[in-house]
Amino acid sequence: MLAAQWVGLTLALLPWGLVTDRIGERRALAIGLGGCGVLLAAMSQADSAVGAGALLAAAGGVGASVQSASGRAVMQWFAPGERGLAFGVRQTAVPVGGVVGALALPRLVDAGGVEAALLFLGAFCAASALAGYAVVRELPSEGVEPEEVSRTLLDRQLWLLCGGSGLYVTAQMVLFSFLVLYLHDERGFSAAGAAGVLAAAQVVAMFLRIGAGRWSDVVRSRIVPLRRIGLATTATFGAAAILLGAADAVVVPLLVVATALSAAWNGLSFVAAAELAGTARSGAAIGFQQTVLSVSGVVVPPLFALVVGLSSWRVGFLAAAFAPLAGWALLAPLGERRGSR
Repeated sequence: MLAAQWVGLTLALLPWGLVTDRIGERRALAIGLGGCGVLLAAMSQADSAVGAGALLAAAGGVGASVQSASGRAVMQWFAPGERGLAFGVRQTAVPVGGVVGALALPRLVDAGGVEAALLFLGAFCAASALAGYAVVRELPSEGVEPEEVSRTLLDRQLWLLCGGSGLYVTAQMVLFSFLVLYLHDERGFSAAGAAGVLAAAQVVAMFLRIGAGRWSDVVRSRIVPLRRIGLATTATFGAAAILLGAADAVVVPLLVVATALSAAWNGLSFVAAAELAGTARSGAAIGFQQTVLSVSGVVVPPLFALVVGLSSWRVGFLAAAFAPLAGWALLAPLGERRGSR
């Protein structure tokens, strides 16, 4: 079930990127989020795990439009010297959603069951679709020829960026998916208490994403901050794994910081991919980049669960902690690459 939404995303992100380049951000955003809301509401009535999983995968695929549509909009609205900060603010949508979910969903489940939580999510997506259609302003954009899209997707630098990002997101997927479960099952936190820890990490991540984006504007490089955040993530997450047997007062703050750092870099990767391709082809580039990340979303949760089941939480956490270090090494050929001006 954790991987189901990522299956839909993986299949749909690149097609949505191409569609967004064709029909524009406003319609892509509204169609995708609206459809996602309908499917999540339908999931509340599913009477089997298979049916619920299929609807969740479909909702992930339809809702994937938001990645390319919102990213392409930012590329058009903001000058290169402002994009790091703008993408950082845009990327706070993820931790904001995480805070809303962590605080609201356990209470909704307690009050009305899983059905109430899914109906809430469906209504939230539908409201977001209406808001997006009402406020998104599109600018005239140049046409995109099919051969230009192919050239974008064969860019070696884009592949390096996407590969490094895919390794970075491993730590993020592990912490986002399993932190609450670990705190509840292994350290005796209540469901609400564990969710509160995740919410706190998401709040810190919001500020880090904005700060990282502004940092990249100041140094005129997306890659330098991106690589340094990868090192910081490995150091903090690795320390938490090594000290996993220590008291809550030691381990929990380390896990909060590691979770926040693991989510601090997404905006940098987003804008770097878009700038590599240029504004007109940014939808395709973002779609491809997000496809690579979603592959990690499909593979990492079940693989991590298998590793923990066969060994321990410490071994699983340590393995995930070293993934950003591998991403840091893979990004080295991009060096000091500056944002386009």
